[in-house]
Amino acid sequence: MSRSVISMGGKFAVVLGTVMALTGCNNSEQKPAEEQQPTQQVVKSGCATVDLTEVEQQAVEAAIAGRVKTQARANGSVNVNVYWHVINNGTTVALGNITDAQIASQISVLNAAYANTPFRFTLVSTDRTTNSTWYTSSGGASEKKMKAALRKGGAGDLNVYSNNMGGGLLGWATFPSSYASQPSLDGVVILYSSLPGGTAAPYNEGDTATHEIGHWLGLYHTFQGGCTGTGDSVSDTPAEASSAFGCPTGRDTCSGGGLDPITNFMDYTDDSCMNTFTAGQNDRMDSLVAQYRGL
Repeated sequence: MSRSVISMGGKFAVVLGTVMALTGCNNSEQKPAEEQQPTQQVVKSGCATVDLTEVEQQAVEAAIAGRVKTQARANGSVNVNVYWHVINNGTTVALGNITDAQIASQISVLNAAYANTPFRFTLVSTDRTTNSTWYTSSGGASEKKMKAALRKGGAGDLNVYSNNMGGGLLGWATFPSSYASQPSLDGVVILYSSLPGGTAAPYNEGDTATHEIGHWLGLYHTFQGGCTGTGDSVSDTPAEASSAFGCPTGRDTCSGGGLDPITNFMDYTDDSCMNTFTAGQNDRMDSLVAQYRGL
């Protein structure tokens, strides 16, 4: 499985899962597909988050240049409200209708992953929509219509859309600095089967959401820029020539600077291999969220 990248704010892909919502049911006038049993799907790890342009990246760096580390906030001190939108094609988990328990488990995974950062996530509401077009959306016009109809809150509110995007994708996200120009598109889209207990192994322990929300909070991939340039703009993540898959212990693709950060949540390794945000990444997320999301 490969986690491929498409510069577009964030599309990290896989195929699996289902969960039911907490508040209400937003159904379209489309007939649900015939119910079926969950099956293990072939997963091709892919993050389709669209990279910022060079000009946009420079503007971001200039905007946070004056923020110093002493301004960093305490762990768990910044609450992020989460609005979950379950996009399904029927009533079963195999058709994307993930359960409330799965969503609660995903929120627990997020809070464990971000425990040493300023951020804590609180599920505010869940809604469910049966729409065959949105269910397989991987961007474009269908994404715009889906988000225009369902998105809630402002710049500091996290909207998560779970669907069966296909194309080997696991998900995608938008960056904090993109909110001002495209507020209706802000949020994270993830493969429903990537939630804990889903069928998108080895990406079914909930860290697709961890990864995509990292983008939503301002982080780039650890392999951005390869072995040259400013990379991911974080000083304590060693340079990495390309994305890593599986869990290749000892991998070192750039001379000097240390081994590749294969356990970092912003690489492409298996969920079971990911367990780290660095201090530098924590500072960057804190700065970008304060600058652009008003949290």
